[in-house]
Amino acid sequence: MDEKTVTALRAVLRTTADEVVQAIIDEVPSYANALSGRMGGTIRRAVRTALGHYLDLAGGTATGGDASDAAYELGRGEVRDGRSMDALLSAYRVGARVAWRGLAAGAVPAGLPAAEVAKFAELTFAYIDELSAASAAGHADELAARGLAHERHLEQLARDLLAGASTEVLLAAAGRAAWPVPTSLTVALLPAALARPAFRSLDPGTLVLDDLPDSLGVLLVPDADRAHLLRQLSGRHAVVGPARPWMRASTSYARTLRARSLSTDIRDTEEHLSELVLSADPDAYADLRARALAPLRSLSAGTAQRLEETLRAWLLHQGRREEVATALFVHPQTVRYRVGQLRDLFPDLSSPQRVLELTLAVGLPAGALGTG
Repeated sequence: MDEKTVTALRAVLRTTADEVVQAIIDEVPSYANALSGRMGGTIRRAVRTALGHYLDLAGGTATGGDASDAAYELGRGEVRDGRSMDALLSAYRVGARVAWRGLAAGAVPAGLPAAEVAKFAELTFAYIDELSAASAAGHADELAARGLAHERHLEQLARDLLAGASTEVLLAAAGRAAWPVPTSLTVALLPAALARPAFRSLDPGTLVLDDLPDSLGVLLVPDADRAHLLRQLSGRHAVVGPARPWMRASTSYARTLRARSLSTDIRDTEEHLSELVLSADPDAYADLRARALAPLRSLSAGTAQRLEETLRAWLLHQGRREEVATALFVHPQTVRYRVGQLRDLFPDLSSPQRVLELTLAVGLPAGALGTG
């Protein structure tokens, strides 16, 4: 395009820019308020700059790089302002139509030949396509960056919860993650490879980590219906801890870890509370067993085992001989004989303190906690 035509078009540039902005306000609802006041002035200047750069291109005195960079940033800004890419593309289409109409109206009186007018139209819409593509890339990149940042904030919140961080730290982490604070959290521990698939079927507020030691993953499920959660995690080798106030989720996590250390077959920790209590301090439990059952050490291994089994059944069934015999698959007279042996070994068998210690000592089969 010759210099005379470009100069003529620059003369109508301000008016055309104002017409473009007004058309966008009128035709694209998302911009009805966004382009008013101070922001409207800023956008008008931006449109004039873009049109001026376009005329530089048309006159062969510039490249499209700067405009594409600005369009890319515009796309990112749309995400920050909460608008979709559809709104921006609509604005580009409206802008292209109005800009072409205004610039063409200035080009014809300037004597631009018909063939050049056609090329001018091609250049106009190619320029708009370039800007649209740059803005779309900026919009997509900003969404991706924000999504990644949000995911990192959620992961950090999960780590803080598992670590038992302070109230201040947890409230700040929840705020950064824009996470809706629940009343309670239930922790589920499961193989890392199964954590994400399980996570997708749970409450959207669930937090997930799949990079814990020993190839484990964890789910922190808000306000869970326990029975429903257990059904959802069925077949995923998950250990489900107790529900706890959300800031105390670390205690639920600790219980799942302890349950898993006892047995890989435990699924619901609430069904194994006695084992968990007795395993809280394995060394103390071993000492308790050794002291409480010391009288059995003088016997052969086989006899000691039979009497310990009888003692456990006798305590469990509160001395009811028939029930003890049924539990042990022996004759009631055998029970009577063995209990007589136990009374000889434990003269204070009726003492409440002795009954408490023996009940704890035989609460699990010998060796169940690795205590012998």
